[in-house]
Amino acid sequence: MELRHLRYFVAVAEERHFGRAAERLHMAQPPLSTQIRRLEAELGVLLLTRTTRRVELTDAGAAYLVRARELLAAVEDAGLQARRIAAGLSGRLAVGCVGSATYTLLPGLARRLREDVPGIDLTLRGELLVPELVEALLAGTVDVAVLRPPVDGPGIVLRPLRRERLLVAVPDGHPLAARAELAVDDLRGQDLVAHPGQGRSVMAATVAELCRAAGFVPRVRHEVAETSTLVTFVAAGLGLAVVPEPVAALRIPGVAYRPLRSGTPGAPGAPGTPGTPGTPGTPGVDLAAATRDGDPAPQVARAVDVLVALVAADPAADQG
Repeated sequence: MELRHLRYFVAVAEERHFGRAAERLHMAQPPLSTQIRRLEAELGVLLLTRTTRRVELTDAGAAYLVRARELLAAVEDAGLQARRIAAGLSGRLAVGCVGSATYTLLPGLARRLREDVPGIDLTLRGELLVPELVEALLAGTVDVAVLRPPVDGPGIVLRPLRRERLLVAVPDGHPLAARAELAVDDLRGQDLVAHPGQGRSVMAATVAELCRAAGFVPRVRHEVAETSTLVTFVAAGLGLAVVPEPVAALRIPGVAYRPLRSGTPGAPGAPGTPGTPGTPGTPGVDLAAATRDGDPAPQVARAVDVLVALVAADPAADQG
C-alpha cells in the first residue's frame, strides 16, 4: 500500500463520485477506479458500493476513512515539522553564557528567539565559566555559548561579538570609591574578590596578568564562580573586584563601579570628575559566540545572527 492509495480513497469517499474525485486528483477516472479496486483487494474488504450515479461508503469504508484521514494528516504534520527544523524555525536550542552576558545579552536573545521562532525549544544556562561552557559545547548539552576567548582545543568555532571595558567594583565608603577612575596599581595591596584561578576563568587570568604587568601579585581573598555572587561579596565589604562593564547593570546596593585604567594611580576626586591617570590605557576583555565546528543545525546559526544583531544595536557595544 502506498500513501497515494489513501489519498485516492479519501478523495472518492469525500466526493462520492469517481469522476469528480478524478478531477480533484488531476488524473483520469479509469486509473483511479483501478487503484481503488487494488486497495480493496489488498485489504480484503469492500470499502465502497458503486452505482451508475453515486458512490457510497460501506461500514468498513467509513471506519477506514477516519483512519486514512488521520494517517494523511500525520504525514503532513511530519513533513511540516521537518521543513520547519530544516529552516531553523523549530527544534532544540540550548544557550549558555558567562556571567556578564547572562545579565545583558541573554534576556534580549531569549525574547528575540521566542518572537522570531516560537517553535524553538529553548533552554538557557547562565553564570557559567568558560571551561564549563566549552565542555558543554563539546558534549552537546549547549549549542551556542557566549564566552570569553581564548578557547583552547579543537572543535570550537568563535564569532567575535564585542570588546568590553573593565571596571572595578568597590564597596560604598571604601577610600577608592572617591576616585572617578582607578589604575591597575590602585589594586596593589587591596583585598580582591575574583573568579576562580588556575585556568578556570578567563577573567581571573586577565586580572592576574594586569597586576603582573604592573609589578605585583593580586591579593585574592575570595574566589567566586558566579558574577552576581562576586558583586554581592563586594557589597558586603569583603574586597574589590575587577569586572566587565556590563556587570554594572546588576545595580546591587552598596557597590560603586569605577573605570579601570592601566598606568599609575589617578589623583583623588569626587565621583564623576576626571581623574589624572599617568599612562592612560583601557584594559578590556573580548566576548564571542562559540559553536561546535560543523554544526549543521540552522537554529544555531540563527541564534548567532541574533546575538550579532543585538550587539550591533547596542550603543555601548564598542567598548574597547
